[in-house]
Amino acid sequence: MNTNFFSENIPEGTAFESRAEIKDAGLHKHLVHGISANEDGAFSVVVAGGYVDDEDFGDEIIYTGQGGRDEKTGKHIKNQELVSGNKALVINHTQGFPVRVIRKKDSKNPYAPIENYRYDGLYTVDDHWREKGKEGFYVYRFKLAKIKEISSYQVPKKIDIDLSKGNDNPQRKESIAYRVIRDTKLSKDIKTLYEYKCQVCGIQIETDGGFYAEAAHIRALGKPHNGKDTPDNILCLCPNHHVMFDKYVFYITEGYDLVGKGVSGKLFVHEKHQINKEFLNYHRELSDNLV
Repeated sequence: MNTNFFSENIPEGTAFESRAEIKDAGLHKHLVHGISANEDGAFSVVVAGGYVDDEDFGDEIIYTGQGGRDEKTGKHIKNQELVSGNKALVINHTQGFPVRVIRKKDSKNPYAPIENYRYDGLYTVDDHWREKGKEGFYVYRFKLAKIKEISSYQVPKKIDIDLSKGNDNPQRKESIAYRVIRDTKLSKDIKTLYEYKCQVCGIQIETDGGFYAEAAHIRALGKPHNGKDTPDNILCLCPNHHVMFDKYVFYITEGYDLVGKGVSGKLFVHEKHQINKEFLNYHRELSDNLV
């Protein structure tokens, strides 16, 4: 990724009169497209209110991907595909790359500038999924979260790595994470019920500090999924299968069959653990949409 694109020579809050001026400043390379990207990921997005599915909450944005609209009328006429800017934003999500956010004047958006355009800083891509939009076609959606202290955020860099040399004096930098507060006692109870064994592969990880497993929410917490922190929405998984489940690599049917890449068989479910099949169906639909 071109890390020079993330150099902070342009202060957050800088106003611009036009897309051409933004392009000249090196913030966004397109005069029309909302996502500026290459094969390594997305550099910037313009929040312009062009899609009815967009939701702007200020420090959090549910951003609709690109494509599917008629160039002349602007109407949505087909499903969006996982190509170009959409694929680039998925790379940002999986690789942890931030993305610049530029907002355009929009009378319907209280967080938009009063006039023209404004650069509003770096955001992380916290989640992505595909769903049927308000206009009846499938769209890609991305959850963007504001990085509030850029001085404490270390932008990932694409570098050549020599594993034989390593680093005798590694640097340590603070970072800020924003998360929904979970019921840690409930998560611990679920993991204890399964003796910290993964419900997918059965592995039990033993460390010097005891057994380790992770509590995975079937329907994710927070916007826009709004899942519940309840026993019927939690699985006990090993770290690998937790990541695979969250990234929709596999899903679980109502009959607890495991479907997807690198998994087979059935989910082990304890007799005392009731899983909400509506949550399984919700996750499965998102997984199907990403295929």
